[in-house]
Amino acid sequence: MSDPHSDDEPPLDPAQAKIVAKVRWLMAISGFATLLGIAVVVSVIGYRVFRSEGSAVAADVTAQLPKGARIVATAVAGDRIVLTVENGGTLEIRTFDLKSLKPAGRLRFANEP
Repeated sequence: MSDPHSDDEPPLDPAQAKIVAKVRWLMAISGFATLLGIAVVVSVIGYRVFRSEGSAVAADVTAQLPKGARIVATAVAGDRIVLTVENGGTLEIRTFDLKSLKPAGRLRFANEP
């Protein structure tokens, strides 16, 4: 086996040594940038995993509607579930919290007299 640092190679002239030094410096900078990028990605993933509040939803929740009422439309808006309910010819919008499924608000519509 031959020694990679043998004395058979001629020494580099100053211009070549300067280029080799620049390449080594650029490799060091790119290696640092790569390690920094990996650290940022791992940190963000760790933050999101440990800061999540969980996605467990309460099971078997029953919302009572007035007799004769029917659900016309449903939608999800942000962290709310929105139901449009028709009851006796009037419309009502009911909102529920997405995580706990508890009622968050009610908006009734009525015609002017």
